[in-house]
Amino acid sequence: MTAFILVSGMFTGTHVWHDTVTRLAAAGAEAHAVPLTGLEPSHRPPCGGIDVETHIADVVAVIDSVGATGRRIVLVGHDYGIHPALGAADRRAGRVDRIVYVDSGMPRDGVPALAAVADRQLRERAARTNGDKDSEDALPPPATHEDWLRWGSTEGVSGPALDRLTAMAAPQPMGTLLQPLRLTGAVDSVPITGVLCTGSGSSVEMVQMRVNHGDPALGALVDPQVTFFELATGHWPMLSLPAELTDVLLRAAAGEGHRLVPADATGAPAHLRPFVLDVPEARRERHGNVDLHLPDADAPRPAVLFVHGGPVPADARPTPRDWPTLQGYARCAVAGGAVAAVVDHRLHDVDDYERAAGDVAAAVELVRADSRVDADRVALWFFSGGGPMAADWLDAPPPWLRCLAATYPVLGPLPSWGLTSSRFHPARAVANAGTLPVVLTRVGLEMPAIAGTVEEFLAAAEGCGAGVEVIDVPNGHHAFETVDPTDESRDAVRRAMRAVLGHLNRPGSRRPHV
Repeated sequence: MTAFILVSGMFTGTHVWHDTVTRLAAAGAEAHAVPLTGLEPSHRPPCGGIDVETHIADVVAVIDSVGATGRRIVLVGHDYGIHPALGAADRRAGRVDRIVYVDSGMPRDGVPALAAVADRQLRERAARTNGDKDSEDALPPPATHEDWLRWGSTEGVSGPALDRLTAMAAPQPMGTLLQPLRLTGAVDSVPITGVLCTGSGSSVEMVQMRVNHGDPALGALVDPQVTFFELATGHWPMLSLPAELTDVLLRAAAGEGHRLVPADATGAPAHLRPFVLDVPEARRERHGNVDLHLPDADAPRPAVLFVHGGPVPADARPTPRDWPTLQGYARCAVAGGAVAAVVDHRLHDVDDYERAAGDVAAAVELVRADSRVDADRVALWFFSGGGPMAADWLDAPPPWLRCLAATYPVLGPLPSWGLTSSRFHPARAVANAGTLPVVLTRVGLEMPAIAGTVEEFLAAAEGCGAGVEVIDVPNGHHAFETVDPTDESRDAVRRAMRAVLGHLNRPGSRRPHV
């Protein structure tokens, strides 16, 4: 018989696992929810002195109790709970058959759980308490439904369930977030399964894409002992989809699940495959982090600045400006008589949007200052995870910005990014776009979380009367220009390019929005 040991996340106790425990037992398994010190409604001692080692000891005690019966142990950690779960497995590696990460980060030796908190403001608030004798010993729990959104997507959780979650929430002992996790490496040999909740903005496709980009933090995930499942819900699947989560846990225990493919296992990764159109090379100049692709012209020409997606690992090679997609689009623009610019911005992590937006703004100034560019006729074209940076230009479009294009873009912060209160939210900014034309290429086989931001943007644009031209690619995937070499893909690229160049070549000036 398999015994599941379930470890809850921030502010929550064993009560969140009630339905899961019942369903696992009905399926013939044994299930134990671990009462973490300080988080149980029935027993909440002072939070001072409670740290991650306290919670590791709580989990170890259950492992020792269950292990004495000879059961196969599957250790399940949700959210923060993966930290004490992993620490306990490291101390009892020989007794744990598999570790299941439920919508959680990837803890590392020497790194505190606070690093996994997505919201930067919350991280900074908690970090300021470190060493402050007058600070609180615990982080107050969410007090409203809206407060929970700062800690994860509540998609699928009913109103009454959120009410109960709020009523039973406990302050999170600060020591559990600030004390570094210590791992010996013994846990590295234990098979793992990741349960990705698409409502949080994660998916197997997205993880595979990051592996293909060479993200060093994910290299270990291509091991055959690592499997993945997706659940179409938010951050608390034990409350929103308990039956489906139970099924996934049982299948994970059996070693089932999707396995990632090493980046070099099937030839070139998707982002390095040939561009869908065969376009002649153009003269190219490199100016710091910006490449200019130049047409043969005697007079200043309009310009298109292409902004790649991300996050892209800092040491990824080649860098985005040398990727076939960006070079292909740049050559198409040059073939249409425009100067094309591609910027290598520094979006290496979701915390880098401020810095990357600064890189884009500097690239715009560089391009407009070039004597070969008509500074009053410029377009910006955003791709994928670069989409949130379009918000600045939608919110206050300058008169020289003749068009803004976006291709399979992320048009709002994904829930797991912790940026819900930031300015990088195009679906909100579009209300101020005024007469700025927007050309949006939408793929029909988009990842659900990204597709949701596009629909939110389009609804907002319709509500405020913004001018958005949508170019649909019904059978296209994210990065369709190198993934789907079809006539449909080629037509979509041509239509988008014609639309953007058409706005650039239109006589007169675009009236600024007041």
